[in-house]
Amino acid sequence: MGLQAVFFYLFAFVAVASAFMVISARNPVHSVLFLILVFFNAAGLFLLTGAEFLAMILLVVYIGAVAVLFLFVVMMLDIDFAELRSGILHYAPIGALVGLVLAAELIFVVGRSVLTPEAEKAITMPIPSPEVRTNTAALGDVLYTHYVYFFQVSGLILLVAMIGAIVLTLRHRENIKRQDISKQVARTPATAVEVVKVKPGQGL
Repeated sequence: MGLQAVFFYLFAFVAVASAFMVISARNPVHSVLFLILVFFNAAGLFLLTGAEFLAMILLVVYIGAVAVLFLFVVMMLDIDFAELRSGILHYAPIGALVGLVLAAELIFVVGRSVLTPEAEKAITMPIPSPEVRTNTAALGDVLYTHYVYFFQVSGLILLVAMIGAIVLTLRHRENIKRQDISKQVARTPATAVEVVKVKPGQGL
């Protein structure tokens, strides 16, 4: 067994164990920390396959932004986790069904590549050699040519989700001064300056 295989099994084992701890940990903060560990090990697996760009994206985007955001949200929100866990049995059949579907898809993909090795030769867009095209450039060629419409649609979906989250969480509080640019621009000397005549002996 080579050194690369040892690291592969190490990263894979830690990633699977951490993923199990994400869903089994009672403390949601611990779940987020285990999720960060899963991303680290997944980045290591990407590095072993030569996809260094995807590994860096996984570290920068998912660990540096998404997972840390999850951690701050979980720590700041006052959520009754006991109440959330009370309805877990109600959604358990749906979760089990989704898990079975994902497991069947993985078995189908892995089993097809093992039982029919010639299926890899039928790939319409084979991976170019690193000497001919770098990994980042090859990924950009596929993403911004053949799948550019899907890429744009995913961006629109994320935009709609972001706007929806802002609208749902935005709360206007009363008795708070807010800046109104239109009123500031429309001000005139008559409305901006107030002349007060103070009688003798009534000033400070």
